[in-house]
Amino acid sequence: MNEIRILKTCGKARAGELSTQHGVIKTPVLCPVGTQGSVKTLTPRDVRDVGMNMILANTYHLYLRPGIPTIEKLGGLHKFMNWDGAILTDSGGYQLYSLSKLRQINDEGVMFQSHIDGSRHEFTPELAIKYQESLGSDIIMVLDECIDHNESRERVHAAMVRTHQWAERCLKAHHRPGQALYAIVQGGLFPDLRNQSAEYLTKLEFDGFALGGLSIGEPKQVTFDITEQITALLPLDKPRYLMGVGAPEDVVECVARGIDIFDCAMPTRVARNGALYTRAGRVDIENAIYSQQAGPIDNTCHCYTCSNFSAAYLHHLFRSKELLAYRLATIHNLAFMSNLVQDVRNSILGGTFDTFRNQFLSTYKTTDEQTRISQKQKWFEARQRESTD
Repeated sequence: MNEIRILKTCGKARAGELSTQHGVIKTPVLCPVGTQGSVKTLTPRDVRDVGMNMILANTYHLYLRPGIPTIEKLGGLHKFMNWDGAILTDSGGYQLYSLSKLRQINDEGVMFQSHIDGSRHEFTPELAIKYQESLGSDIIMVLDECIDHNESRERVHAAMVRTHQWAERCLKAHHRPGQALYAIVQGGLFPDLRNQSAEYLTKLEFDGFALGGLSIGEPKQVTFDITEQITALLPLDKPRYLMGVGAPEDVVECVARGIDIFDCAMPTRVARNGALYTRAGRVDIENAIYSQQAGPIDNTCHCYTCSNFSAAYLHHLFRSKELLAYRLATIHNLAFMSNLVQDVRNSILGGTFDTFRNQFLSTYKTTDEQTRISQKQKWFEARQRESTD
């Protein structure tokens, strides 16, 4: 249980099988984000139907609402949300980082105000583990200190040391059998600190290892370089999880660098804003060119949306702000990502990953770097504003 079996490699890319309490997960795998116990606009059946069998939920948000005791009393998170697949829970470290105006951190843990009602709370490493054990998730994360990518070396080093101390406390506090506990490699954008973090944590008996503190505003090439650097230091027989990364091109590039597990809110978030994935890149369904398109948004896709509705209909729904728009767009984007990850896996198993990677990246038009960073910053600032409303 909680082991990964690597079936085939192609360069550094890995195709495997990850054993969990709720089934075997084929890797590479992308987890759609169900922060508060639901993937926005979708039912659990919808998520299953697009081919996904592991989701991510967030301990911080579930702790605040409806509360860990409520979920535990009602049978645990799987039963509460009627999901029979695997669940990975984040400890809430990133959320506490993003709510910088409402929290204080010391070696003991994090004191914070609820962004919902202003009530005061505390997270310690021990409590983060206790809450995740109560939720009953299949994979849980240590509590870490995530900081901004442009912080000073001194500040990054201090956060890394604290993350290591908290990781050891999490390991001692973890007792639930069959539940995997992953450590989080930190160190900011400093290669030597990243090395120190990986070397420190891999000496401890964790079930898997994650890379945290990336995709928060740094250039993509930096993300790729650090990912490649750290996966080379991680055990071959344990899962590698890149937190918060999940754009199509990023998944392909980071599988090439040895990553097994991804999570990202982007596919669902951009869907609700009318940005739909195709093999040629993201398209804006509200653009007038789609108002008369009788065919689907992507004629190579066989998801429920593309099999039943025209691009013109989706255009109409978004322009009319009909709620169905968000469900149909989300189904399509998650189906696109599910198919992409399956194609990646098949290419690894078939020994053709490099060819697949080159073909995909040559046709998929990405958002330019400056626009991407600007969009990320606006999203992060919006999160901070929400925390003080």
